[in-house]
Amino acid sequence: MRIEVPRVRDDSFEPQIIPKHARRFTGFDDKVIAMYARGMTVREIQGFFAEIYGTEVAPQFISQITDEVAVEITAWQSRPLEPMYPVVFFDALRVKIRDDAAVRNKAVYLALGVLPDGTRDVLGMRIEQTEGAKLKLKVFNDSKTRGVNDVLIAVVDGLKGLAEAIEVVPGEHGTALHRCT
Repeated sequence: MRIEVPRVRDDSFEPQIIPKHARRFTGFDDKVIAMYARGMTVREIQGFFAEIYGTEVAPQFISQITDEVAVEITAWQSRPLEPMYPVVFFDALRVKIRDDAAVRNKAVYLALGVLPDGTRDVLGMRIEQTEGAKLKLKVFNDSKTRGVNDVLIAVVDGLKGLAEAIEVVPGEHGTALHRCT
């Protein structure tokens, strides 16, 4: 979008929407990410900006914004975790996710840890086609490799093979995840 800045001798003009020397308006990246997260394609986002704002946004530019988020997500997924969590909830949620041109049911594995001070920390999320104990074992091992040495209580569902998966991951007190049924 071309911006016409008035020329004044004393340089007193201050733009209200887009600050001087800025390439994007505040919140633009957040809007693109929100639309992308809702399942809109890059072309649909491009069409939205053309229709609402009357401006053309290159598909490569939208992809660049979403790729920057992917870098942040990767950093978050590999961040070091606390060595001990008193309670960790492990579960999978079945959700509808847009995959290519179709909407499919997938399992989102979630590990939520509770710290000694009561604050909660999402330890990780993983999206898979199905739910199973072997896949939850991957989540357990991922937590272990990122620094979790001990979990006092693991809250899990009654999925077949899950108790065995918990006991496979060694920890500070014999098993990293003590079973509480």
